[in-house]
Amino acid sequence: RGSASASPASKMVVAPRMAPFLVRRLVGPSAFTARALVAVGTRAASTSSSSKVVASADEAIADLKDGATICVGGFGLCGIPENLLNAVRRKGVKNLTAVSNNAGVDDAGLGLLLQSKQIKRMISSYVGENKLFEEQYLSGALEVELTPQGTLAERLRAGGAGIPAFFTPTAHGTIIHEGKNVIKYGPGGAKSGEVEIMSEPRESREFNGKGYIMEKAITGDFALVKAWKADERGNLVWKGTARNFNPDCARAGKICIAEVEEIVPVGSLSPEEIHLPGIYVQRVIKGDSYEKRIEKRTVSSGSGEINADPRRELIARRAAMDLTDGMYVNLGIGLPTLVSNFTKPGIRIELQSENGLLGIGPYPMEADVDPDLINAGKETITMIPGSSTFSSADSFAMIRGGHVDMTILGAMEVAANGDLANWIIPGKMVKGMGGAMDLVSSDSRVLVVMEHTAKGGKHKLKQSCGLPLTGARVVNRCITELGVFDFVTTGPEVPPTLIEIAPDTTLDAVKAATGFEFKVAENLKTMLA
Repeated sequence: RGSASASPASKMVVAPRMAPFLVRRLVGPSAFTARALVAVGTRAASTSSSSKVVASADEAIADLKDGATICVGGFGLCGIPENLLNAVRRKGVKNLTAVSNNAGVDDAGLGLLLQSKQIKRMISSYVGENKLFEEQYLSGALEVELTPQGTLAERLRAGGAGIPAFFTPTAHGTIIHEGKNVIKYGPGGAKSGEVEIMSEPRESREFNGKGYIMEKAITGDFALVKAWKADERGNLVWKGTARNFNPDCARAGKICIAEVEEIVPVGSLSPEEIHLPGIYVQRVIKGDSYEKRIEKRTVSSGSGEINADPRRELIARRAAMDLTDGMYVNLGIGLPTLVSNFTKPGIRIELQSENGLLGIGPYPMEADVDPDLINAGKETITMIPGSSTFSSADSFAMIRGGHVDMTILGAMEVAANGDLANWIIPGKMVKGMGGAMDLVSSDSRVLVVMEHTAKGGKHKLKQSCGLPLTGARVVNRCITELGVFDFVTTGPEVPPTLIEIAPDTTLDAVKAATGFEFKVAENLKTMLA
């Protein structure tokens, strides 16, 4: 109410949502007056709703400064913020810390910022095929904090949720746990053996008889993410597997900038279809153009024929025999991807991909290739009826929570006690652990498929691993072209057992090719017999 000398209009501000109520209180039931005031309230609501849309990528990152930490969405080249990264390169800011699953390839994605030497430190899970990334690390020019993929996703999610740290079983008993991973080599690089920065040891605890390590949350000064669609208030929608790390990065950034292919008016998106609420997003731009380069364009011939080396086919066929109806299975890159082609008739499994897909279908026909739909090996794929997509943090919640029944992956070395090594040759080859550490530390059954020996006949099945571990006592079964071994992963260490032998070899040949002593099953079977 105003004073006797003042009109109500001069003393009262009407909130738009209160207009209908105040219409009745102030002016009575006049329908005309009520409609007029409601219309005023509606206009006030639309004009007071500030848009988060920014004119260009350059304007959006104008306040990005040297030394900033940027959380960058994407998996490989899928779902990367191409226009924002190009703007960062043009701006020329230096000494950046980039938090991202990987760094694209040499000449695309974050690889462009490595080219221009704008990145001081990478916090990533995977180096992969980016030769420049590997070269800069091994030469001592770049700091690299390798982090298991699921741990990286959870560190970002935790940062955005205000959780400073958490305990995870991932990497327990490895050099990540022990603080023995090199972050930066000295001026002479890896060849000189000089180390400038080592990783920090992780605090460890035991819960319910299992070892866990503590990991700290990550937050960034900026998050640079890519989505398919946004409204003017920053609500985001993704398509296919382009979601991956994007929502996790968005939540972790103090300022989140989202670039999208389409911006729609507020109200155009139904609440049910919004993947990330606009509360996490401060700025939105419409990308000028998108290359959407595909790293591994993999298509189906349509014939259904599978062309594989006979030894690899034997391994894959035998591994497929371990798959039972209804299983949820994660397949690593390379040889493991062949396994799903040989499932028995009537067996339906659902393949889980770390980059955010449950229900992987076959490779697409050429006309159906979609750059927003790839598997963890960066190959183009399709989806099956009933498939679902989700963020990287959700993907690894499934894995870490024991909801995936079986993990099938390759290896560089497998030890007699079930230790696994498959992610790095220190000072020489750095691929990164990707999601492997998370997968083998979960409660899923771990099946290794690999060729029995390395080049020159060197043992890959060894008494103990000479390379840094992916996981300690995690391998349940190993299938090679010479036989099938079962491992005991709990209690006292005992030798593995050879339970099957290949049809074209002998027991003496298997013993000669194997670097550990093993038992032979009383009823030794022939593979695929």
